[in-house]
Amino acid sequence: MAMKQPDDRSHFLLPDLGEGVAEAELITWKVKPGEAVAEHQTLAEMETDKALVEVPSPWSGTIKDLNGSAGDIIQVGAILVTYDIGSGDPAPQPAADTQSSAAPPAEREDAGTVVGNVSESLSMPESFSRARETPTTDASASRALATPAVRRIARDLEIDINTVSGSGRGGRVTASDVQAHADKPAAPAPATRPQTPAAPASDPDVAIATRVAMPIEGVAERIPFRGIRRKTAQALQHSVQTTVHFTVVDEADVTELERRRSGYEELLGRRMSLLPFIMSAVCKALRAHPAINSTVDDFVEEIQIRSVVNLGCAVDTDHGLMVPVIKDADELSVVQMGEQIAELARGCKDRSIDRELLSGGTFTVSNVGSYGGMFATPIINYPEVAILGVGRAKERVLTRNGAFYAGMVLPLSLSCDHRIVDGAEGARFLNTIVSHLEAPEKFLPAV
Repeated sequence: MAMKQPDDRSHFLLPDLGEGVAEAELITWKVKPGEAVAEHQTLAEMETDKALVEVPSPWSGTIKDLNGSAGDIIQVGAILVTYDIGSGDPAPQPAADTQSSAAPPAEREDAGTVVGNVSESLSMPESFSRARETPTTDASASRALATPAVRRIARDLEIDINTVSGSGRGGRVTASDVQAHADKPAAPAPATRPQTPAAPASDPDVAIATRVAMPIEGVAERIPFRGIRRKTAQALQHSVQTTVHFTVVDEADVTELERRRSGYEELLGRRMSLLPFIMSAVCKALRAHPAINSTVDDFVEEIQIRSVVNLGCAVDTDHGLMVPVIKDADELSVVQMGEQIAELARGCKDRSIDRELLSGGTFTVSNVGSYGGMFATPIINYPEVAILGVGRAKERVLTRNGAFYAGMVLPLSLSCDHRIVDGAEGARFLNTIVSHLEAPEKFLPAV
């Protein structure tokens, strides 16, 4: 979203850095006060919605003040940089609270030049990370300014949002405003209704909640809960609070698949894990069970059966969990699948992955087995409706036609949103995956 900037070029307002982002964490300044900068020269590096963004100067000038320090959370619309414009009206000073700075009256449209290169991000899928609406006012109806998400919170709490006082910019009602309104004591009941007198404060039976600041011993390190970990936590919390999780578990005899995997390694001359084979089998199963390959839009109460298979693959990195997406995964061979997985994993770990490759998934695979885990109950990557947890394949004594043999067993666990996926359908989908893994000739050429 473009951000209107002042005509006099006295200061630069932090723009929306992508897809309705409301705030950004200041990582480091690239300039200092008194420095002359050219148009498009990088002013700062910021992280927002798990994207590292270089913020360039929209015009040339001399830096007067830098508003913020490394680690600060800056709100979109707050004054980021003040420029020295010489004599004339002094440049406006940033408000003490950088979370609520409004643009000055005289403004011009910034033609999309204020956002720098995005090197990495992890965003919500597009049906959940909706564009921020431009509120409209209706004085006659006294309609509150609020986003659809905030209105939904008010509905869930059975609150008339038009009675809530907004503290956001331009009088916008925020989620905090709704919660504060809900926490207010209820108005006294009419005199005709019996009332129970409140217990006196001195009553020992009345529990009083207090927060006692106690010293914490043995803290080796304090890490700010920000960036990717905070965004991931918010997404997971929303998924748990919104979806109704249930998990189906099963095992697959991958003895023959393991033999074919070894054949691929010899043919290619490099190591190849089981993961691309599993994801190829998942693609076949998703085509057979389209209800699993869907997303849900709770804002409009709609289930969206997807025509494309975009597989997400959870990647563990030093800065948090990321889920890159392989677009049109069902059109790839198993070798191409392996190459895509390796390339996306590298991009996540060195933070060079494109933002577009971290959204738009229709189903996710989480390979906990690569770290030795046997079973897991993964959390659904909302707004998707299911996620497959892959455990670690182990050698076991198995039986077939009354004979014993040593085989490889792969544990699998499928978590589904029970609002969308019935238990029977979830079990059938997992059975289809198992049948493909146990008969790899169904989807793999001979080697």
